[in-house]
Amino acid sequence: MNSLSAIRNYVIQSPPVTGAGKAAGPIPAAELQDLAASQPLGAGGLKSVGETSFSNVLGQLVGEVNSKQAIASQTVQDLQAGNNVSLHQAMIAMEEASVSFQLMVEVRNRLLESYQELMRMQV
Repeated sequence: MNSLSAIRNYVIQSPPVTGAGKAAGPIPAAELQDLAASQPLGAGGLKSVGETSFSNVLGQLVGEVNSKQAIASQTVQDLQAGNNVSLHQAMIAMEEASVSFQLMVEVRNRLLESYQELMRMQV
């Protein structure tokens, strides 16, 4: 299986996040502080990249983006419900999720361009 088919399988077979495992209520302050202090994708979040496969690294990055989207969604829901979440916390969570998603899309675009360039090469 090549890396593109691994990405395709991961995206197609991954179940959507519904938030079913999360308890309703305000987001703990520690989680919001972790969100604010989190590092960018791939900046130390991956352990021993040399020992993992390419598809696992990409899967882990997609999982990180997914978790940021879920945190942002939960923060907005708590803000709308009137829980103890300030507007700036919700905006920060939404922007971080948006930037993470845009980065993931750009990485995907670069990978596809590289793959297409390899396929155009004559052997």
